[in-house]
Amino acid sequence: MESRAHCARCRIPNNEKICKRESGGRHPEFCPTVNYRELAEKILDSYHDPAVAEFARMASIQEAECYANRKPGPYVLQPTKSRIEETVEFARKLGCSKLGLAFCGGLQKEAGLVADIFESQGFVLASVSCNCGGIKKEAIGLTDAEKVHIGSYETMCNPLLQAEILNREKTQLNVVLGLCVGHDALFLKRAEAFSTVLAAKDRVTGHNPLAAVYTSHSYYQKLKKPK
Repeated sequence: MESRAHCARCRIPNNEKICKRESGGRHPEFCPTVNYRELAEKILDSYHDPAVAEFARMASIQEAECYANRKPGPYVLQPTKSRIEETVEFARKLGCSKLGLAFCGGLQKEAGLVADIFESQGFVLASVSCNCGGIKKEAIGLTDAEKVHIGSYETMCNPLLQAEILNREKTQLNVVLGLCVGHDALFLKRAEAFSTVLAAKDRVTGHNPLAAVYTSHSYYQKLKKPK
């Protein structure tokens, strides 16, 4: 069954896209702006929810403030802020005083650096490593052959515990740092506070997942299966 939403395949120039224009514009058959028009209008009500409204407004303001020398008319984007700077500014816009940091145990050093930055900016920080709880991997059904280090004791990654601890710490905004694929999804599903990702884990590219995507036509051709 063909998808009625496939923006990744849209090849219409930005200035001609229906989703980028106040009126008119072009669209492919799989355009969700057209195919889900009623849903788009209905979902707008969700942005009026008090728990969401100010968060969404501040997120868009933060987006704009990441560029310098903005002015009416044609504009060449001039980005000026790193993601860690954005995160600090955004937390301040929301009026947060306490942040949560959910990180991978393999990024202990990086977590310490991030903690230094947040705390130096005046935030109270609750940080939890994925290995918190010290529960062995066998508890979730792993066999010895399925461990990283076969024949050794290994503590399971515990994103549900990370989330629950930060819930009980009553953090106002959580920052995810390098959680594994899947573990990050479990954390985001369980966390009560809004959460943002500072860095996604990629063991091969130094935590820059797009490096493999950018080179999928050359060094990482193996990512694409032959048609």
